[in-house]
Amino acid sequence: MEINLRRLDDAYHMEASNETGETVLTDGSPAIGGKNQAMRPMQMLLAALGGCSSIDVVYILGKQRQPLDDIKINIKAERAENETPALFTKIHVHYDLYGKLKQEKAEQAVRLSMEKYCSVSKIVEKTAEITWSYEVHLPEEA
Repeated sequence: MEINLRRLDDAYHMEASNETGETVLTDGSPAIGGKNQAMRPMQMLLAALGGCSSIDVVYILGKQRQPLDDIKINIKAERAENETPALFTKIHVHYDLYGKLKQEKAEQAVRLSMEKYCSVSKIVEKTAEITWSYEVHLPEEA
């Protein structure tokens, strides 16, 4: 795995690319001279957590033959105040799962992701308390 970054302006706006050419942008906060032109690195870490876990959940529900129509994830986090580095201290991940899913299968998929499979959560849990919740939204009968 390899990532390359290049600077896009005279401040903190950067483009990161992987070996196959996909890109993502980052920027610094306005407090330090950034221009809010992209996510900040710590926001990207939370996005990576959600992305990593969503892959697990979709995959596990597929293996369980559960009909997942959609998935939405909301992540709220707190960082250490007045510390450098300002690491995450608390993270809550909430999953909204859409489809005719069995509750126990949905919970198992989320639990396995957060407690066993998601590499990003396993890294972040070393400094942050990670909690999670989920809700299954059944399709409306016509």
